[in-house]
Amino acid sequence: MRIPNLLVLALGLGSGFMAARVGLPAQRAAPAPLPPVPEGLLETEERAIAIFRRASQSVVFITNLALVREGWFRMDAQQVPQGSGSGFVWDREGHIVTNFHVVQNASRLVVRLGDGTELEGKVIGFAPERDLAVVRVGDSDEPLVPLDAGASGTLLVGQNVYAIGNPFGLDHTLTTGVVSALGREIGANYGVRLRDMIQVDAAINPGNSGGPLLDSKGRLVGINTAILSPSGASAGIGFAVPIDTVKRYVPQLIEHGRIVRPIMGISLYREPIRGVRGVVVQQVEEDGPAHQAGLRGFAYDRNGRLVLGDVIVRIDDRDIQSTTDFYDALERYQPGEEVRVTYLRGNRRQTTRVHLAEPR
Repeated sequence: MRIPNLLVLALGLGSGFMAARVGLPAQRAAPAPLPPVPEGLLETEERAIAIFRRASQSVVFITNLALVREGWFRMDAQQVPQGSGSGFVWDREGHIVTNFHVVQNASRLVVRLGDGTELEGKVIGFAPERDLAVVRVGDSDEPLVPLDAGASGTLLVGQNVYAIGNPFGLDHTLTTGVVSALGREIGANYGVRLRDMIQVDAAINPGNSGGPLLDSKGRLVGINTAILSPSGASAGIGFAVPIDTVKRYVPQLIEHGRIVRPIMGISLYREPIRGVRGVVVQQVEEDGPAHQAGLRGFAYDRNGRLVLGDVIVRIDDRDIQSTTDFYDALERYQPGEEVRVTYLRGNRRQTTRVHLAEPR
């Protein structure tokens, strides 16, 4: 089911609260001793406290810095906060998982660990079509503590979930709720649609992006990503990338820097075109699989008018209406396999066969 307007990616914008931390040398504050848990609490309260204490050491705060020049004739530039978000430790080798939109267009990343240590972060892989990114940080004085990954394929509506992040720059905040729906489709503000999202009613606000969504056992079941809100603050409708998606793609991002899928040798036009349902081929790589199959990209006619490229509407038995559909379809195949591509050229519907190639 597609979600309509008013979608807000839960990315915190620059503020004085956040800027006060930027540029500090790596440091580690002495952790405060945890107070004892009072007797007589409800079982649900004890569970929430235990989940928060165990998971918060794995949750990080990410500040996204951009280079800005003041005026046209100034040669110097300074780094200013353009946003902030959350993330979590994936492994002990220094890999941090977050949302793509948290690190998008960053010239520098500052990652603050759960113990207060601030480290430089470097994006080593990202997948905008899944809103995923992996950041690598340097060595920390204390060992990194990864979260235990659960499964999202067995989630049911009504299950309790716990969201941890840094909303509005406020350190390690816990919100609770339930799974409200499964299999949602939402649009990101950089032109892709995110599928199979988990909908939750746990409060998610700007700055929560990239933080973990946990089940009642404290296992990672998703990444908090977006909210549906007319004001930009939580209205009780949030969305998370399922952990099954994360587990599938993060190893590829770590090893290759991108999702590895076979290619057709085309680039797609990403802007919507009124009245066009499908993906528009913008450019076809010379002697690539699509070129050999006869597909065409943008061109000019003899009068100098721009002619739209072929519009792919189906790959084998899957309808293609968006770039997300296109990439989902390709991920089902291996290089060397053949797919049947149905496309529109003008008003004429045609079919061709494309032999998929190894990614470069």
